[in-house]
Amino acid sequence: MQRASYLLAYPFLWFISILPFPLFYAFSDLVFFLVYRVVGYRKKVVWNNLQLAFPEKGDGELRDIRRNFYRHMCDTFLESIKTMHIGADSLRARYQLPNIGLLRELERHRSILVLFSHYGNWEWSIVVNTFVTSRGYAVYQKLNNPYFDRLIKRIRARWQTTPINQKETVRTVVRNEKEGIRGVYGIVSDQSPQVHLAQYWAPFMGITVPIFTGAESLARKLDLAVVFAKVTRVSRGHYSLEFVPICERGKHTSEHQITDAFLRLTEAQIREEPTYYLWTHRRWKHRDKAPRPPVDTRGA
Repeated sequence: MQRASYLLAYPFLWFISILPFPLFYAFSDLVFFLVYRVVGYRKKVVWNNLQLAFPEKGDGELRDIRRNFYRHMCDTFLESIKTMHIGADSLRARYQLPNIGLLRELERHRSILVLFSHYGNWEWSIVVNTFVTSRGYAVYQKLNNPYFDRLIKRIRARWQTTPINQKETVRTVVRNEKEGIRGVYGIVSDQSPQVHLAQYWAPFMGITVPIFTGAESLARKLDLAVVFAKVTRVSRGHYSLEFVPICERGKHTSEHQITDAFLRLTEAQIREEPTYYLWTHRRWKHRDKAPRPPVDTRGA
């Protein structure tokens, strides 16, 4: 069944990937109409998330954000498919790296964690690996369908990127450091961990939620550099990725310093232009489950 679904879907994905950009984005407009107007994919989730994150905004403004978000979501979903055949020159022109020199300087001394949020277009960041000398890795969640999983690996291999699933991340980074292999690791770090695995809770958009701290743990243990990937949508189909330094040496940071910096940078980007965040993501689903602080009974 998995093979059959792949064989049925692949020709359609291939056809989308070779469309010239004017037709490509016209098709995205059609997908937006179907997803937003006809299907209403996760509209309630998006609405609840926007109300939680922006209690000060009126319903009219939130509706505008929601509608524009769906247009952008459809674009970025199809842009990830476009990666199958887009040329290097075209991608470099559409995904600019104004301060790539920062990464080049950092990689001279140590490996780098590049922390992304679900903002803008993070898939096209694979172009970064054509500008650095370190090995490029992209941490991703392994797909249940092995045929689509292999497709993702083939696509990213075109851009000198090695995909590693979340369970392999620590083992891969530790092994590389022991062998003296420097890497640039792209990690999307704003997912919501399972409550029973959460070791840290912190405010995000004013709401206390569980936070992944795996990237920080790696950086502090292995003395890695950490940068935040600030993606800006310049125009339709054009983005700019600025690298914002968080630390040059992880072992010189205090507990939660890296994680808190990532959260504040992500928040600032969302508040500046909320349209381009992935609002279908159930980021605040555990907000009512934060552990209560212990009661001080010493004065009782």
